[in-house]
Parts: sequence; structure tokens; C-alpha cells
Amino acid sequence: MMSEFGENMDQEGVVSDCLETTLSCGIEFLTDFWEEKYLREYIKNGGSKIKFITGRIGSGKTHFLHLMTSIAAKENYKTVWFSAKNVWMHDFKEVYVEIFHQSGLLDCLEILSRQVIKDMGFDHGDIPEGMKFFDYLSQNGMGDAINKREIRLLLKQMFLDNPMLDNNFALACSMLTGSILGYPILEDSSRDMLLAWLEGDRTVKLSQLRSLGFYPSRITKFNARNMLRSLAEVVRLSGFSGLFIAIDDLEILISRSSLEPIHYTKMKREDTYESIRQLIDDIDSMKNIMFIYAFDRELMDHENAGLKAYQALWMRIQNEIVGERFNRFADMVDLDLLAAQEYTPDVIIAMSESIAHVKKHVSAAPLDMDAAKEIAAQARTGAVGIPRLIQIAMEEVHGDV
Repeated sequence: MMSEFGENMDQEGVVSDCLETTLSCGIEFLTDFWEEKYLREYIKNGGSKIKFITGRIGSGKTHFLHLMTSIAAKENYKTVWFSAKNVWMHDFKEVYVEIFHQSGLLDCLEILSRQVIKDMGFDHGDIPEGMKFFDYLSQNGMGDAINKREIRLLLKQMFLDNPMLDNNFALACSMLTGSILGYPILEDSSRDMLLAWLEGDRTVKLSQLRSLGFYPSRITKFNARNMLRSLAEVVRLSGFSGLFIAIDDLEILISRSSLEPIHYTKMKREDTYESIRQLIDDIDSMKNIMFIYAFDRELMDHENAGLKAYQALWMRIQNEIVGERFNRFADMVDLDLLAAQEYTPDVIIAMSESIAHVKKHVSAAPLDMDAAKEIAAQARTGAVGIPRLIQIAMEEVHGDV
């Protein structure tokens, strides 16, 4: 289903790598604010936040997520983006596993291993490529008990003494970082087993992990938020500003289309709402992490199955004070309200100019003032958002652009 402006363009194969920044007319009113207040300040300084993006079909939700993800990456965040159409949302373990896969934990631990090397008074650049740090020490007559004890102490201080890390998660990271350094030694099979446990693989036998002096419980929907908190902390320790997570297409919860790969029963839908409710309640215990959920307005308005039908969640995400002006601090963001305030005919023309520029390989010209005014008027009462209306208007005038 081509529900988003950016999504439509992706499927037509005409999006360039610079699409997000090129098609930012109007929406920068919000993205620039979030970049300054959240990404550069609040989240980076240890805060955490959950935001919800909604609007009509074609209001630009997917484009907004891609744009914010691109901005977050430039602000040195580890970024995660996925669609609720591809990941079960009712079990937070599945959400955690997807985030884990996209976060590059081993890359973070590689950075932290270099920090250990630095703290011991050595330069990572002096170690020959392909050689582990402890092998380098041994080669230079320094692989003694004192340096072994120092490595263990630094790993303990970095991971096990960190109150933000789950003890099992911390121990696994300590062992994996030790394997990167070359001490304590960890066999490849044990390394793979630790990584499999971290990603919630149920085929891992806990008895095998105990042979490593490691006594974890399985990762489930009940402890997955603790694992996510730990993952975000490791991301921060490795020098990133934080963890930025964008989840699109949440309206799949109420979809009845037989074409969708995932179908939610009433029980699974309510489990999803409860999972999000629990995340909201736990978010203040996390640091340096930002979630954005995006969905069509129907998910709010559906009487029997929408967000409003699950009061425990709705009470936490509704905006208590609703004014005539768009509130950039609001946790529930209405892109239609933003468009009504910011998408003047001049902005609509600028958006069409950006589209024409991106699609310069075909004949496409910007809309004129009359067409822009007509779109602005149509958007006030129609069922389709302004970005999609611009695309439709350009297709009608210039053919399939």
C-alpha cells in the first residue's frame, strides 16, 4: 500500500540519496526544532523520549521518519529504522532484537576495546593490523600478570560497575570486549553463543553459557526493556550521542488486508498497546534514547480497535492542552496540523520545485500559484495530505513523474 509520499517515490525508483534533505520544505519547522532541542541537547545530555507521528494518508510520515533518521545519523546517533509490517510489535523482545541487529554492538565494543588500550597507556595505531592487543603485549615482553589484572580491572569498571547495565548484559559485553583485546581468551564458539544469547536466540542452551561462568536468564518481553537500556548505554559509552529508533506503519495493527505479511488479532493488538504503555512508563529510566512511532490517523480514530480504545495507553499519549498553534514540544505530532500552519502556497510551490529537481531525468516542472492555492484548499477538507496532493497534481499536469 503506497500510503506515504516518500514511500511512493521510493517504489518508483527515483529517490536519490539526498532526497530527505532536498524535500524538506515546510517540515524543517519541526525537524530543525527537534534537531536543536532533542538531538543536540536533551537526548545527547542523557534524556530519553518517545514521540508519535500521525496524519492522513500522504501527509509525509515516512518521509519525516527518514529525514529525522538522516539528521540523527549526522548528529552522531546510532540509528534504527524499521516498519511494523515486518516486525511483530506485541512482543517487545522482537522489537529489541531488531534494534540490536541494527545497532552494531560489536562495532561499539571494538571502539571500547581501543579505550581500554588507551587507558593502559598504549596507542591502538601502534598495534600491527590483525594482531590482538594482548598478543602485542606478549610480543614485547609485557604479557604478565600485572597487565592481565589491569585489563580485567578496566573491563570491570567499564561494564560490571556501570549501574545502567544489566549484570548479564554487562558480563557478556565484558567477555566479548576481552575477546577483541585477546584477553581474557574466548573461543569462537563461545563468542558466537554469547552473541546469540544477546539477540534472544532460544536455541542457545543456558547450561552451555554457565560453563563460561555466566548465569543468564533468557531474554523475554519482560526483561527486553532492560536489555535495550543496556544497549543504549553501551552505544553512549562508545562515543555516540545516543540511540535513535524510528518505527513506521503502526496502523498495521488494525489492517484487515490479506496482502499484509502480518495480521494482528485483538489480543496481539492489545498486547502491542500494553507494550508501548510499559515502554512509556519505563522511558525515564533509560538514557540517550529516542523513539518515534508513525501511523495513519485511522489508528487513532478507529472506534473499536484504535489507540483511544486502549485507555491505559491513550491517557499517556494524548495532548492534554490543544491550541490553535502547532506545538513543537507535543509528544503526539499531527502532520496535518503542521501542514495547515506551515504549508502556504509559496511552500507548496517550493516543494514541487524540489520534486522537479529530484526527478530532473524526466520532464517535470513546478506547480504554479493557482495550483498551489487549490491544493491548500483541497487539503483542508480532503482525506489526503498535502505532499501526496502535490505529487498527484504534478502527475496530472506532467504525466507520471
